[in-house]
Amino acid sequence: MKIDNRRGRRRSPRFLCVAAACSTALISPGLIAQEHGVSARRPNFVMIVADDVSFTDLGAYGSEIRTPNIDALASQGVRFTNFHASPMCSPSRAMLLTGVDSHTAGVASLYEATPLRHRGKPGYEGHLRSDVVTIATRLQAAGYGTYMTGKWNLGHTASNLPSARGFDRTFALDATGADNFEKKPYLPLYTEVPWFADGEPTDLPDDFYSSEFLVNKMIEFLGTHPPAGAALDPTPFFAYVAFQAIHIPLQAPREFIERYEGVYDRGWEWLRGERRERSVKAGVIPAGAPAATSPAQRDWSSLPADERALFAKSMAVQAGMLEAMDHHLGRLITYLKERGDYQNTVFVVLSDNGPEAGNPGQSKAFARWAKSIGYNRDLETLGEKGSYAFIGPDFAAATAAPLAYYKFHGGEGGVRVPLIVSGPGVASSEPSAILEPANLDQADPDQAGRLIDRFSFITDLAPTILELAQIDNPPASDRSLVGRSLVPVLEDSNAQVHPSDEAVAFETAGHAGVFKGDHKLVRVGAPAGDGMWRLFDLALDPGETRNLAETMPGLLDELMADYDEYAERVGVLPVPSNYSPATQLFINGMYGRLRDNIGQIAIATAIALFLLTALMRRLRRRSRLRRQHA
Repeated sequence: MKIDNRRGRRRSPRFLCVAAACSTALISPGLIAQEHGVSARRPNFVMIVADDVSFTDLGAYGSEIRTPNIDALASQGVRFTNFHASPMCSPSRAMLLTGVDSHTAGVASLYEATPLRHRGKPGYEGHLRSDVVTIATRLQAAGYGTYMTGKWNLGHTASNLPSARGFDRTFALDATGADNFEKKPYLPLYTEVPWFADGEPTDLPDDFYSSEFLVNKMIEFLGTHPPAGAALDPTPFFAYVAFQAIHIPLQAPREFIERYEGVYDRGWEWLRGERRERSVKAGVIPAGAPAATSPAQRDWSSLPADERALFAKSMAVQAGMLEAMDHHLGRLITYLKERGDYQNTVFVVLSDNGPEAGNPGQSKAFARWAKSIGYNRDLETLGEKGSYAFIGPDFAAATAAPLAYYKFHGGEGGVRVPLIVSGPGVASSEPSAILEPANLDQADPDQAGRLIDRFSFITDLAPTILELAQIDNPPASDRSLVGRSLVPVLEDSNAQVHPSDEAVAFETAGHAGVFKGDHKLVRVGAPAGDGMWRLFDLALDPGETRNLAETMPGLLDELMADYDEYAERVGVLPVPSNYSPATQLFINGMYGRLRDNIGQIAIATAIALFLLTALMRRLRRRSRLRRQHA
């Protein structure tokens, strides 16, 4: 099939023949030729975004965690092994939904961690700009039903909620995260939890659990959408489910947590080695590639027994939370099969960035706040309602293995994430069995779905969906998509996405990089990096262990020039030399509280000044009386 990337549409003799038949025989224009064994009418789309899931967290990528439903999609489609996102959630989501760079979209960084001096500057508005169009808006205009549940984090004013950005029905959280069992904030940064139903503030049911509820809501929305077969030309849909799993606080129903009790008692050194070995067997990491050695991890055996038990249980909670997400995704898949939509649905499953390494337990102030609103870290009930679990930097580095670093960092562990695509338009290996994590040792690679090792970036998904939906790219005056369609490699693994001489750059909160061919120029900043530029060959060294800056100075200069051009074009603002996301979150939180309570603070200050003035007058009067009687 011939691909016309300039127009973002597939053209083939078969397509032209069907178009002619439709015009002469008055057949519904939504029905076109048969491809890949299913009806090639405009496909439905189900986009699944997991939160803070690392490259090797899914079973299909070598994890010990059970994700059979996602693995089944992988076995019937393709797994990308060189797909990248931003190291932060909201910039990734902005690029995913618009196909433009995060600075262009107005979400250059996580707004909650943006230096105050940058807020409101071009590219740092903290919400989607009005001149940027989402894929939901484009699909909606083309006749798609559009639905969204889950984390939004791209603005909560009336003009920036998903209900105003192309979605017909929504149930959205506009925050970096929240409790998974209650309407309760997870950081002192928030005084309330901003959940919205179709653009209006809303509450949560008493039996709320995030993964279950978000799927229930999506099923409810799709229940109002005409099913396949309801008309000659059924209306397709775009369903966007943005799970809270596995963002902190890590929480899951007890039955899922219990399945991983004891699994992680051997610690993070064991898990790091296990992930590397299993990822190689899964085929997503080259066998001879060295594993990352940084950031350094503490010696597991040197920790006190109670600390080891708490961290092992926390990791079990994370695994249980991810399996619970997969379980509820399976319910959505079953529902689509029952209503006859499954065979004509393209599934896209990805993560927004690498694993979360935050360790809020180190802060006494955080511990006091958490206790004040009802959180606990009791070992017995860790992960259940009312508890607060997190894995910390040591286990985060292990779950990112064999890649370096994690969320908030520009190393591969922070930006290389899983991407699975299956459905019509995706050439598969036609597996005879579903790959289960426990069977990796005996697995036939042909039964695990096709692997695509071509470099790709999160801005590529918008043009991919638009091409599969047969929608033209926007005009140049409408902030054109910067990504490239993945349709060629979905049909043929040997096809090219980005030419080897094309530079693809990113920057978020001082973490920056340029991908070009097999090479990557990267600067990893605080808190775990040193801010120095390094050069790596990702084809041979995805773990970023061998810095080529000194041996390849010409290429270093070339990529530095590419980055400078990018930074100038999109308006990158340099972060302060002492910038740290965690510190900035605290500063911004204090500033927000002062701003939100400025009226109360002013009244309290006025009362205090009045009382102080009255007291001083009274003391002066007493002093005069004493002098008069002396």
